[in-house]
Amino acid sequence: MKLKLWQIDAFAEKVFEGNPAAIVSLDHWLDNALMQRIASENNLAESAFIRREGYGRYGLRWFTPTVEVDLCGHATFASAWLLFAELDRELDSVSFETRSGTLVVDRGADGRHSMSLPSDIVAPLDEPHRARDIGEVLGAVPPLELHTGRNILAVFDGASAIRALKGPGEVARFIPADKGLIVTAKGDGGYDFISRYFAPHHGVAEDPVTGSAHCALTPFWAKRLGKKTLHARQVSPRGGDLQCADAGDRTILSGNCILYLRGEIEC
Repeated sequence: MKLKLWQIDAFAEKVFEGNPAAIVSLDHWLDNALMQRIASENNLAESAFIRREGYGRYGLRWFTPTVEVDLCGHATFASAWLLFAELDRELDSVSFETRSGTLVVDRGADGRHSMSLPSDIVAPLDEPHRARDIGEVLGAVPPLELHTGRNILAVFDGASAIRALKGPGEVARFIPADKGLIVTAKGDGGYDFISRYFAPHHGVAEDPVTGSAHCALTPFWAKRLGKKTLHARQVSPRGGDLQCADAGDRTILSGNCILYLRGEIEC
């Protein structure tokens, strides 16, 4: 069996930037174990599988190298970019049916498309021992605040502190098995906020640019800064920019994608 595959850098202005996602276009869903093996072989933070279900409607599933996940923003964005650019060029909007409901991406006139995702409103987490442990394992002073939602959100004092954090180390010991860790601070250099994201339980030590994490970061910083539209930077080693808008129960993310490769899988 031969399957077509594209690798696309999401939230990137040039190749080797942003977050790479593998996109596999299917006529029918494969066996779950086979999709997981393909994702493991790709060895990217996310592999997305798409299947056409009707005009402007596609099924979409996401796999890390180790598990299927409920939500992945950058691979959704990359999937839409591929449809608009190559596979379904007449579309101005695409709806993806996913484990997180219907996700919509709208074509942008300048190639910078917009994606609507469910917001993740975090709640304060009063656990000073966990904060100390997280700070210690990341090689930093403890975060000023902890919050919880779909992930643990740790707020640090200043952008320089986020950039200086060492890798995730053994941070998995201090976050629940179903969550990742978002670290964030108020931005600098024209950015409203910056962040990094670690998901060791999902086989991703540090994710380059994480759309789903911004579903928590956007409403959090929108409220704190009194702004509805924010310019964000994820300061991973690859790095990437996002335009974020707080729309209440939805978060709107905008950015660019770059094609890295087209290929064919033999399986």
